Amino acid sequence: MFTGIVQDVGYVSACEPRGGDLRMGFSCERLDPAAWQLGDSVSVQGCCLTVVAVQGRAFAADVSRETLRLTTLGQLAVGARVNLEPALRLGDALGGHLVTGHVDGLGRVLAVEADARSCRMELALADESLARFVARKGSVAVDGVSLTVNLVHGARFSVNLIPHTREVTTLGALQPEQFVNIEVDLMARYAERLTAGAPGAQS
Repeated sequence: MFTGIVQDVGYVSACEPRGGDLRMGFSCERLDPAAWQLGDSVSVQGCCLTVVAVQGRAFAADVSRETLRLTTLGQLAVGARVNLEPALRLGDALGGHLVTGHVDGLGRVLAVEADARSCRMELALADESLARFVARKGSVAVDGVSLTVNLVHGARFSVNLIPHTREVTTLGALQPEQFVNIEVDLMARYAERLTAGAPGAQS
């Protein structure tokens, strides 16, 4: 479990094909992987990955075919910048919202426009069926960053990026037509499931 509050921007240090999937290496700038145990979870661009090796300030993780299919990880080249967040520990502050690191699908950046000192980013969900989980003033994770939804129109939605978010995450470098990893609000998913299971609900 994560909060969507990025703690470091590292980079892809290795990308090794292994039997149809990938083993990827990631180098950290501020975080110290030496404090992690094998098997620990780390959010990389919003994707929950399992640490399988640690060396110096870098760690490795295996990326399954399912993750490659649903996320942007397979498109990242060595040197690409990535948002990093270690797993939430009991007692840690919940500064963003509850994020599982289980990416629901991709979003496409439609526009990035200045909005005073912030910028407003409009995105479109590649899977339009996810639109029902995105609500105005609700939460969404974009490349692992917890953001508040400003406006929703069908499968399109917009968010504001304050200067701090642009500086300490990869979101400040996004341009129109780029794809991002989207995780909708966990609570919205459970609400739909509970509603679907209620007496008289449509199946």
